[in-house]
Amino acid sequence: MKLIIISGVSGSGKSTALNVLEDLHYYCIDNLPVGLLPAFAEQMGSVPNDLVQDIAVGIDARNLPAELHRFGYILGQLKNKGIVCEILFLDADDNILIKRFSETRRKHPLTVGELTLTDAIIKERKLLDPIADKADLYIDTSFTNLHQLRELVRERVQSQAEYAMSIMFESFGFKHGIPTDADFVYDVRCLPNPHWESKLRSQTGLDKDVADFLEQKDIVNEMYNDIETFLKTWIPRFESENRSYLTVAIGCTGGHHRSVYFAHRLSETFKQVGKNVTIRHRDLT
Repeated sequence: MKLIIISGVSGSGKSTALNVLEDLHYYCIDNLPVGLLPAFAEQMGSVPNDLVQDIAVGIDARNLPAELHRFGYILGQLKNKGIVCEILFLDADDNILIKRFSETRRKHPLTVGELTLTDAIIKERKLLDPIADKADLYIDTSFTNLHQLRELVRERVQSQAEYAMSIMFESFGFKHGIPTDADFVYDVRCLPNPHWESKLRSQTGLDKDVADFLEQKDIVNEMYNDIETFLKTWIPRFESENRSYLTVAIGCTGGHHRSVYFAHRLSETFKQVGKNVTIRHRDLT
């Protein structure tokens, strides 16, 4: 049996993630008190596999603060019982969260009394720190719409179920912000920019003309080889530590050409050596 704990700040997409796992035939329950996790997991473990194989539990700041503070200890109890447990934590930029609550007119669960929405978000982050610190997969949904989030969660969870570690290569543009959910961030803005070639400007790093332009530059191949060598050296070390997820982000100025090319090329390389790879082009529209 596998247990996935889904947590995160309000407005980041926890319900969406839980719904995705339900579609993947996980037995799902939302807002379970943290203190009941060990007993619940043990009870579910006695259910025949043909009825329940995997379970997902949503945990948020509506729990008692004292129980959230004990999360690390409770997680240890689960692992001592031999339960395979992973934590998925969702987050988003404060301004994005405020905008989402404003657009939906939903009330933040911690806005009681004279507590403002901004103060509620700050308080919620502090309450959930013990869970965020233990997260196996951290997803920043600031630039992700509903459909993209569903696909992202589905890809990461399904791919990790088949292999020891799921590796995501993500392209992005620095002018739109650095992904906060990346384990490694590489900056390729020093490389020749296809944007300044008029015939390439409207294309992307997935197009052959752009790839040919970049591959003709020695400096591009030099940087690519350095990144590939580093990852091939250190990814096995993360795998040996039973790491479930790894995100490698490559950024250029706008997230359309160089970073897309690098992310695509790296993903193809690591697929060929048998790694479990997913790819995301955050700012490619």
